[in-house]
Amino acid sequence: MAYNRQNYLQVLKEQLEPNILNHSLAVEACMGGLYDYFESNGLLDTNEPPREDWLLAGLLHDIDYAGEFKDEHPYKTKEALEKYGLGAPEAVISIIKAHAARYTNEPLDSKADWSIFCCDSLTGLIVAVALILPSKKLEDVKLSSVTKRFLKQPSFAAGTRRDEVAMCQNPEGLNMPLEKFIEICLNSMKGIVEEVGL
Repeated sequence: MAYNRQNYLQVLKEQLEPNILNHSLAVEACMGGLYDYFESNGLLDTNEPPREDWLLAGLLHDIDYAGEFKDEHPYKTKEALEKYGLGAPEAVISIIKAHAARYTNEPLDSKADWSIFCCDSLTGLIVAVALILPSKKLEDVKLSSVTKRFLKQPSFAAGTRRDEVAMCQNPEGLNMPLEKFIEICLNSMKGIVEEVGL
């Protein structure tokens, strides 16, 4: 199914704080990069949602983190979509629930679920690494810098849920080395620097 991304994006721009909007765009990019990696390596099961669902879930996963719904995030995705005259397939809603599985108890049943769960808070650490550079540019961030600060400096971007990111290595989930996971997400985010202004 093809979605009109612009319709969703316009609502997000109107409703979300700029940093949450940029985070949503970053997760969307990571989801696309991860899907492409799995597909090109023949690692997608036949029951995986299509790429469009991965992307839309990434873009919309924090749509209820604003206004009247903010205090009840992540439980109000459907209500927020309805309020803004939008909708999304159940497959997308399910992936969105997975990003906050620690609250929703959503089972992680697909690579899409695991991907959004693991990449959600990694994006913040990657942005934090960019912001301490003299250039403050995402394109200048090195994989080694992100990996080092992730593994050896737990006080850096302390809000990063490192335990959840590291679950990308889970054999029952993505079964991916941590450094490879970080690399895909970093490169995916570098692809949207103009959109996020970083």
